[in-house]
Amino acid sequence: MSTVAQAPDAIERDELAAPAGATRGLLGSLLRERRGGVVLAAVLLVLQQAAAQGGPLLVAYAIDRGVPAFRDGRHGPLVAVAVGYLLCAVGAGAFQYGYIRASARVNQDVLLDLRGRIFRHAQELSLDFHERYTSGRLIARSTTDVESLRELLGEGLQELLAVVLSFGLICALLVWLDLGLGAVAVLSFVPLYLLVRGYRRRSGEIYSERSTAMASVIVKFAETMNGIRPVRVFRRERANDAEFLGLNRTHERTNGDALIEMARYVVGSRLVANTAVAAIVLWGAYRVATGSLELGVLAAAVLYLRRLYDPIDRLAMFLNSYQSAVASLGKIAGLLAQVPSVPEPAAPRELPVQERELPGREVVFDDVRFAYREGGADVLPRFRLTLAAGRTVAVVGSTGAGKSTLAKLLARFYDPTDGRVLLDGTDLRDLPVPELRRGVVMVTQEAFLFSGSVAENIALGRPDATRAEIEQAAKAIGAHDFIAALPDGYDTDVRKRGGRISAGQRQLVAFARALLADPAVLILDEATSSLDVPGERAVQQAMRTVLRGRTAVVIAHRLSTVEIADRVLVMDAGRIVEDGAPADLIAGTGRFATLHRAWRDSLV
Repeated sequence: MSTVAQAPDAIERDELAAPAGATRGLLGSLLRERRGGVVLAAVLLVLQQAAAQGGPLLVAYAIDRGVPAFRDGRHGPLVAVAVGYLLCAVGAGAFQYGYIRASARVNQDVLLDLRGRIFRHAQELSLDFHERYTSGRLIARSTTDVESLRELLGEGLQELLAVVLSFGLICALLVWLDLGLGAVAVLSFVPLYLLVRGYRRRSGEIYSERSTAMASVIVKFAETMNGIRPVRVFRRERANDAEFLGLNRTHERTNGDALIEMARYVVGSRLVANTAVAAIVLWGAYRVATGSLELGVLAAAVLYLRRLYDPIDRLAMFLNSYQSAVASLGKIAGLLAQVPSVPEPAAPRELPVQERELPGREVVFDDVRFAYREGGADVLPRFRLTLAAGRTVAVVGSTGAGKSTLAKLLARFYDPTDGRVLLDGTDLRDLPVPELRRGVVMVTQEAFLFSGSVAENIALGRPDATRAEIEQAAKAIGAHDFIAALPDGYDTDVRKRGGRISAGQRQLVAFARALLADPAVLILDEATSSLDVPGERAVQQAMRTVLRGRTAVVIAHRLSTVEIADRVLVMDAGRIVEDGAPADLIAGTGRFATLHRAWRDSLV
């Protein structure tokens, strides 16, 4: 059986390590599709920097050429400097505006695409992944981690590009103005480079820890809110508060570590920058005094030096955004690198056309063996089983006997470790997912309903169904009367998890959904275990309607559910230990007969 790429304990620690190059590949694929917008933004930023860096050159020209000309009665050079300075300012502002608009469009498209990829991929991953990787961590991937990337693309990336472009332009201009001043300025960046390199290495580790700590906070919050009822019933508030405080303090500590590391970098970079500026100014003043350097050139050099070193602090902010985004993007890339353990077939096949009138299909477990982990203990030892088309089979047994695992294999939530599960002779692994989901439907104990109207929840089984078909399915199940009595009838919003209606009513809606889907094989997993007696009777009547003519597997703890079955399988430790008609097993002396007598006695 194929498995998710990471080991279970890695998933529990939220360490879905991305393959080498996956993070860069993900960012590249996001930007590659928008290369036109990226190029436009880059060109506009280059033009903005070129316009912005023209000012000090004009100042040098004004001091060394314009002022002497003005003294001689020629106003043209100073007027030209003023007009040029104005044009540079207007041009820099206009190009900055264009860059912000172009980059904002690219950024928002990237974030929209990335959130969509996470959502789509999470739905495609197999059930075993979701049973080990919490929904809270998925929420963290699509919220806080995507937000980190937004900060990088929206603010940090502009800072980086501006620093790189200004550094290149200013160094070139300084060397052109005076080779000695330019060389000293370039050499001053050696200690700054070492500071940046050390800060990047240390902050990368810190931001990875911070991202994991934030995800843990979200997981705890989501888990507590989703389980608020047992929290209140078992008075878990104080214990949860203590656990949440511990997670919050870990997040606080990682945030503090990041701020301290940034403070060290800022202090060190300012010390280097201010020392370099002071040295260059003193040396330049000496050269001006000796006549080997023009005053205007020194003034322009000082202005350029301030522009060169001022972004150093902003570079630290970029590095913060960069490290946070890299850590987050690595986690997203690790998630997107996971592959479904139940993949789509390479050469899909269609189910054979049915020759019989009834919708049921034959199910065969052909020499099947199953373990949840490769190399792990067998949950279902090797066995063979055939379920006749159109017949209802009840599966009973103690908790952990393998009943639900059998159902999950039939629904292809998992693939068998060995052997095949066949539907009318076709291996489930050869069926495309849409074809399989049309043919096999499962109704679970939870009967999960989504926020939205009753009609929308029933139509989930067949989205193109008309209102008349939806109401017909509800009437056949016996759900129409209670639905019609709701405030807005079929348009009533059932709210989160269907909380507006009772458990029995939710189960009836789930049966109406299954009937509307019209599957060949229906799996009922503990469909009545959470209901009271009146609710159970209503659901059992609905079960008779929905199961008629279909191949059905009914997983049951309550033996009252077994009464509608044509055949009973008793499981123990993953093996089928009894198999026969209900009446025959009751009349015998085996486990089912003992269970049945105990159940009858409990009703007296």
